[in-house]
Amino acid sequence: MWRALFVSLSRNRTMKERVMRWGFVWRAASRFVAGETLEDGLRAIRELEALGIRGILDHLGENVESEADANRATEDYLLALDRIETMRSGGSLALSSLPHLAVKLTHLGLDIHEELCERNLRRVIERAARAGTVVEIDMESSAYTERTLNLYRRLASEYPNTRIAIQAYLYRSREDVERLIEEGIARIRLCKGAYQEPPHLAYPRKRDVDASYVRLMERLLSAEARARGAYVAIATHDERIIQRALSRIREWEVPRDAFEFQMLYGIRRDLQAALARQGFTVRVYVPYGTEWYPYFMRRLGERPANVWFVVRNLFYA
Repeated sequence: MWRALFVSLSRNRTMKERVMRWGFVWRAASRFVAGETLEDGLRAIRELEALGIRGILDHLGENVESEADANRATEDYLLALDRIETMRSGGSLALSSLPHLAVKLTHLGLDIHEELCERNLRRVIERAARAGTVVEIDMESSAYTERTLNLYRRLASEYPNTRIAIQAYLYRSREDVERLIEEGIARIRLCKGAYQEPPHLAYPRKRDVDASYVRLMERLLSAEARARGAYVAIATHDERIIQRALSRIREWEVPRDAFEFQMLYGIRRDLQAALARQGFTVRVYVPYGTEWYPYFMRRLGERPANVWFVVRNLFYA
């Protein structure tokens, strides 16, 4: 119920225009969003780095409606990569700690034309390679899953500095993971999924989503998958799943260069810091940008506790 409501709100333009004018909503959103500018995102990255946590710059935006908007978004990504390279050359961050860049393909024009999107994506990936960092291709709703995977497949062998998100709540993900392992390009950010999907496409019950996540995670951590070059970013805040991962990592003697943990900015900071203190690679998505409303609504839909966080802010507006 919660997810359906807030995913619906995330797509409501009238609500977006109204809500973004309410100061208390931004105060609540700022827990999950670093700010509206690139400088805000970089500031948050530096704060995480001081705690031994690495970052992923997530320039918010999706479903652009014109080629000009797609090209403008691409230039924004390239600007972020310019700043990342400056951080590297200036010595403010070590090469191993350079932030990654997250992209949504509808932000690069996938709704307009696939060739436009591929052209823009190539520009971003090539620039990231020169900067010495990685592009994480986000997965959106199931309407885009096949096209997103096809684009990744066309580019992954040519550009090893790419990763793809896989959503555990989709039934198809088991087959998708197996195919990527077989092709030797299973560089995967494994997440549960944040969009509302119909029950004929996705597991409707949380326990089934969790079971799917564990199956896929263990497959990617397996010796067979690793022998084919698999890498898994375990993207979850679920402590039970994280403990299951740690158990398998110890049992199977999984080297630390075969996986990492990923979480979202503002969620379970204590868990992020605890894993980093144990010497694990922890990478946090740091969202920034003026298009924060849809992202914020999806975060609210994931956990009722997030809604109560907003309600508490009402009393301090």
